[in-house]
Amino acid sequence: MKRKDFIQLSAMGLGALVLPKFAFGNPVDPSRFLNDGIDVKIKKELADVALNAAKAKGATYADVRIGRYLNQIVMTRETRVQNIANTESFGVGIRVIANGCWGFAATNNVTREEVAKAAERAVAVAKANSRVKAEPVRLAPQKGYGEVNWKTPIEINTFTVPVKDKVDLLLSVNDAALKGGANFVNSAIMAINEQKYFASTDGSYIDQDIHRLFPTFTVTKIDRASGKFETRKSLSSPVGMGYEYLKARPEDKVSGIVTRYRGRYDMLEDVQNATRDVEQKLKATSVQPGKYDLILDPSHLWLTIHESVAHPTELDRVLGYEANYAGTSFLTLDKWKSGNFNFGSKIVNVVADKLQPGSLGAVGYDDEGVKCGQWDLIKDGILVNYQAIRDQAHIIGLDHSQGCCYAQSWADVQFQRMPNVSLQPGKTPLSVNEMIKNVEKGIYIIGDGSFSIDQQRYNFQFGGQTFYEVKNGQITGMLKDVAYQANTREFWNSCTAIADKSDYRLGGAFNDGKGQPGQSNAVSHGSSTTRFNGVNVINTARKI
Repeated sequence: MKRKDFIQLSAMGLGALVLPKFAFGNPVDPSRFLNDGIDVKIKKELADVALNAAKAKGATYADVRIGRYLNQIVMTRETRVQNIANTESFGVGIRVIANGCWGFAATNNVTREEVAKAAERAVAVAKANSRVKAEPVRLAPQKGYGEVNWKTPIEINTFTVPVKDKVDLLLSVNDAALKGGANFVNSAIMAINEQKYFASTDGSYIDQDIHRLFPTFTVTKIDRASGKFETRKSLSSPVGMGYEYLKARPEDKVSGIVTRYRGRYDMLEDVQNATRDVEQKLKATSVQPGKYDLILDPSHLWLTIHESVAHPTELDRVLGYEANYAGTSFLTLDKWKSGNFNFGSKIVNVVADKLQPGSLGAVGYDDEGVKCGQWDLIKDGILVNYQAIRDQAHIIGLDHSQGCCYAQSWADVQFQRMPNVSLQPGKTPLSVNEMIKNVEKGIYIIGDGSFSIDQQRYNFQFGGQTFYEVKNGQITGMLKDVAYQANTREFWNSCTAIADKSDYRLGGAFNDGKGQPGQSNAVSHGSSTTRFNGVNVINTARKI
């Protein structure tokens, strides 16, 4: 596409739109997204300036991250555009160890002189910190990879798609909802491109180009007689893909009580289904509280995995480092050391990774220059590992990092962040229909909803988007006002069946918060449809 054509198509009366300053950048003309940024040779030169300056001031280790972060969001409501924002952030973050302590400094003045000054400030910070250190940083060894690169394997760069095309898609989604009887509808497309260059005194020079995309909508319908309303969110997933995610093919659709999606997504089809769903939800039977067998679709289960498995296996949370902001974890070190702590039933196998194609967590190397991989967290129901980075590895007897270190921008220091955490599919053939046939009294839940979980990630409550009653192996109709309650260990030990790999799908969180100052991370969670027996279900509309 020619630059002038891109500008013409993206000119949607931006002067009349509000362009807020994003947390991660400054507003820019979208044509800037077509620029490649600085050459990799210049990045290496700047990185060497920082590394040499840090070593000259006494650093025993240093790493440099040169980052360009592009963000775009297009938001609409009913028949109008609410907002279009395009932001860019560019700068350098430098982390060092000196006198056995960490130090960090950053600058958005990317010149040789200012980069050297930032490296010197980082060393000064480390030396100041060393006055109160309890023990020196113990960094797991890491070999240097030399000059390497990695790119998200995209087909269509979202940032080259004209804004007009995105607006037209969203307004057509809204129009379909309104014509289907919805009273309100909002929709959005969010896109991120992280252009990251990492270098360290270990000898790595790593250039990465990472893309993420999240299309979403919410449909609302009101019952005028009662004043009550129901909503249904999209069944899309945020993905580590390009704009091809919005080009669904027949093989990407999962048939059933409602169409769901694997790999690619049909936004128009989904909004039409959502509009019918909210009509049914208004007429649905309010659930009777009690014990039910739950059949949880991956579009729902990803959030339960995220909150009750992924967060409590973060090692910094286990150690209490996150207690002030995000709580601790019931999965304490003594449980792991026992080697036999029963987290779930024997069919529960949970794997951490930063490799799955299309996932939010997929990268080649983490923000410490560690090549990413995969490892077990829960094996045959037993807690076997945590999520650890280079300065934590020794705590759990590892001689290497697991490659799950991340910073949301060049201006933030990297720390342990959640990788993809996924429930492995069943090992024997089992379809969703076959699973439902064996349920006498159950609820089939699709889509994520509201949730609550305690500070140790132990007691929780989850809602959803749509709920279907199952009686004697048959879906008999839609329910509403459903939420289930359990504690984590009780819940995962009630897991009795997992559909096979043909049903495996990813869900995820585009903005998972952690840390003080807070940082955002994108992470996916995969699963196949899964059954949990005898779970307590409450009626969320019941008044006490």
